Amino acid sequence: MGRGLVARQVADQLSELELLEFLFLPGFSTKDQVTEISGRGVGLDVVQSMVKAVGGSVRVASQPGRQTVFTLQLPITMSVIRALLVDVGGEPYAFPLTRIDHILYCPHAAIRTVEGRQYFDRDGVSIGLVLAAQILETEVGPPADPMPVVVISDRGQQFGMIVDAFRGERDLEVRPLDPRLGKVRDVNSASLLENGDPVLIVDVEDLVRSIDNVLLGRRLTRVEFERIAEEARRRKRVLVVDDSITVRELERQLLQARGYAVDVAVDGMDGWNAIRTTRYDLVVTDVDMPRMDGIGLVGLVRADPARRDVPIVIVSYKDREEDRLRGLDAGANRYLTKSSFHDETFVDTIVDLIGEPLESQG
Repeated sequence: MGRGLVARQVADQLSELELLEFLFLPGFSTKDQVTEISGRGVGLDVVQSMVKAVGGSVRVASQPGRQTVFTLQLPITMSVIRALLVDVGGEPYAFPLTRIDHILYCPHAAIRTVEGRQYFDRDGVSIGLVLAAQILETEVGPPADPMPVVVISDRGQQFGMIVDAFRGERDLEVRPLDPRLGKVRDVNSASLLENGDPVLIVDVEDLVRSIDNVLLGRRLTRVEFERIAEEARRRKRVLVVDDSITVRELERQLLQARGYAVDVAVDGMDGWNAIRTTRYDLVVTDVDMPRMDGIGLVGLVRADPARRDVPIVIVSYKDREEDRLRGLDAGANRYLTKSSFHDETFVDTIVDLIGEPLESQG
């Protein structure tokens, strides 16, 4: 008690549990000297604040000379699950591994159609097949060949869902949805990825019921690969690059509502990797971003002979004239401030540069 945190007469009356609570005070340390790894009084106060932030508690019990036990109690809603991340309509979704029967790649040639329903065979069993984008009501793109398929089942019904891509396995911290949303169809809960992006964790029981409705023709008839692929080829694609998830989602929603196909990237480096692997009709980018800023991204695109003619629109909070000139000098076609979201300026600029979302069938 040499730190003067409490008066001597009070300290003499404290119980062991009350004394142990001092361990969680910021700056409190049991060390007499400060080293590179201890004595700074940083640690247990951080643990307690983080545990309390999620509605939990931490307790400590000590037996001098034998052991000290720390007990962390967290709400059950903060559980961690192992899940498979997939892309569907440009968005990440998570399937709990315990609810997945198989994952596989199915070639188009292996699909057969019976009475308007599509199936493929696995180990002598016919498995109904649908596009995940149809079930989850997201943007439908051209199916790859072979197609990534997640096979799920519930109460004897087994189905295959065609996704855009497999992202790999992750440990996800389960976060319940806001109760004000009620029961969201096909979704159980949510989580956050390493980069801060949200991901929805699917409800397999709900998905099976939805797929059953699709195959019974109550919502959709079948997976029309040729029509979907043709429409996706004609739809103009825009890449949105911004490290702010709020701005990124706003731009994506504005463009998708107009009819464009939209991909997103979280910073300049992520955007450049996307541009090198996918053909885009236009790129929208912020300026200030980690790893690579928007000016650097514009410079890379303009220096690439295969991509130098792709229109680029900078959308930034910076509204000074020198900032606008810097962006235009780097090679951007337009420089907008983020106030352009409040009217039609943003979308009108995109239409002015690349036209309407669908290519003319000429």
